[in-house]
Formats: sequence, structure tokens, C-alpha cells
Amino acid sequence: MTDHRIGMIVPSSNLTMETELPRMMRQRESAVPEDRFVFHSSRMRMRHVTPEQLRAMNAQTGRAALELADARPDVVATACLVAIMAQGSGYHCTAEDEITGVLRAEGSQAPVVSSAGALLDGIKALGAGRVAIVTPYLKPLTQLVADYIEDAGVEVVDALSLEVPDNLAVARLDPADLREHWKRLDLSRADALVLSACVQMPSLPSIQPVEDAAGLPVLSAATATAYRILVELGLPTVVPGAGSLLGGQVPGPAGA
Repeated sequence: MTDHRIGMIVPSSNLTMETELPRMMRQRESAVPEDRFVFHSSRMRMRHVTPEQLRAMNAQTGRAALELADARPDVVATACLVAIMAQGSGYHCTAEDEITGVLRAEGSQAPVVSSAGALLDGIKALGAGRVAIVTPYLKPLTQLVADYIEDAGVEVVDALSLEVPDNLAVARLDPADLREHWKRLDLSRADALVLSACVQMPSLPSIQPVEDAAGLPVLSAATATAYRILVELGLPTVVPGAGSLLGGQVPGPAGA
């Protein structure tokens, strides 16, 4: 058996990525028992999803990366999607480069992924040129996410904002409700559905049921992050019951 060490940078109020990512990897272990996964987290302070608090959180990235470098992880994932997307087109590359620089200065060679970049990679890996999205954000932040996705060359054909500004309240949303929320979207032109364009809104229990009901690929910020982590570790992208992206048939992104 091989232990793969995953470093995570998460908002201080985030409860979901440290729930859904380990849960997906445990599901994977049931199918591929020779690979095991260990998680190490560093936190950045953020309570409310506002532009001001998102900027303040981003300023803590270097410190959080420095702490993870000491643990010598095999891969590092920075897991706040909107904090990156709110900074403008392509900012996930800047964030990933900043973390990489800190890790390299400390002698860590771990590759770095971001949930923002992973979502774009997951959409493209599915061959989707048009998506619909569900977010917990207020509508202005949802628009920033939609703009970011469109700047990457993917059309957002419809978006649903649940308008929950408190980050802890987002974590308490019932993922089962997404099995009804998605029906409020116009999917007539969509190639894929992003059921949770947020690392804090729980969605994992609904990914496969909604994919089966909708008849098109369904992913989330969390499943896309798991996909990129597995790609960077050089492992098959297989997580049972987590949608087409993690069905083991989707190729890794170019250059990964």
C-alpha cells in the first residue's frame, strides 16, 4: 500500500472540502485498496463571502503554503474557488504560482492545484463547451464565477444563485436539496452541469443521482479538485459514484 499525502489550503470557515475530498478518496480506496490518502490542512481566515474578506484571505496564501511545506505533501490543493475567481480572469494561475514559489523555496517539489483551475480543467476534460452552474452565492458573486468560466472559453448557459452569504450557513445546506434545485435551470443547451460551483456547498451525495436524472455529466468544485489531485499523483481518476469526471474514462488535462 502507498500513502499519498495531500496538503490543503482552506478558508477557516470551510467544513466541506475536508469532508468531501476524504470521503471521495475513501470511496476510491474501496475500489483501489493499494492507494491510501492522508490529508493535512492549513487555514486562512474568512467568515463571510464578501469581496473584502476574500481579498484579505488571499493575502494569507503565502503563510498557509509555508506551513504545508513543512509536512512535505505529495500534492497541494488550494481550495477556495470564489476567492480566486473574484480576482479576475486567469488568477488561478497566479495563485498556483505563488504557492509553488513558497513550496520550492522550502525544498518541497509538490505540484499545486487550485479548485478554480481544477473546475475549468474538469469542464474541458469532459469536452463541455457550455455549462449551467449552481452556486450558494449572492448574484453578483455568481456573475463573477460565470464571467471567469466564460473568460476560459466555456459558455455559461444558465446559473442559479441560492444567495447564502454566511460561509458556515453554506456548509449547513442539505446536499439532497440539489436534487430539486437543478430542475430550475435551463439545460437545453448545456453539455454539463456544475452542481456546486463552490468548495463549501455540499453536493457529493447528489452528484451521481443528478447525473443519472439529468442525462448529462455532473461535476462540482470538489469532484474537479479530486480529479486534478489524482492526475497530479499519476493515479487513475476513479472514484465510484462521483460522476463521469471520476469514472476513470476521462483523460487528464493537457500538460498535467
